[in-house]
Amino acid sequence: MEASHAEGCMVVEQQLWKTANAAGRMAQELGEKELLRMEVEQLRKEVKNPRTPISKTGKEIKDYVEAQAGNNPLLKGIPEDKNPFKEKGTCMIS
Repeated sequence: MEASHAEGCMVVEQQLWKTANAAGRMAQELGEKELLRMEVEQLRKEVKNPRTPISKTGKEIKDYVEAQAGNNPLLKGIPEDKNPFKEKGTCMIS
């Protein structure tokens, strides 16, 4: 059973390698015109995404951060009784 499993894995690996090589060759074989066409198609998709002015999103982010500041231990600090890194005592070497 071990041999058949190993052989199966080897076959899958070879298929993946062939697919990756084919994709690489395809990209190399595409002419500049085809690459530009693909880029234009991608830009057409991206232009359909809704955009929000930074003046609006910046204010929303600022408001969110300020609202969450009370829950942030880096800003608020950790209470001494709940601090797992608090020194438990001093160590003196004599």
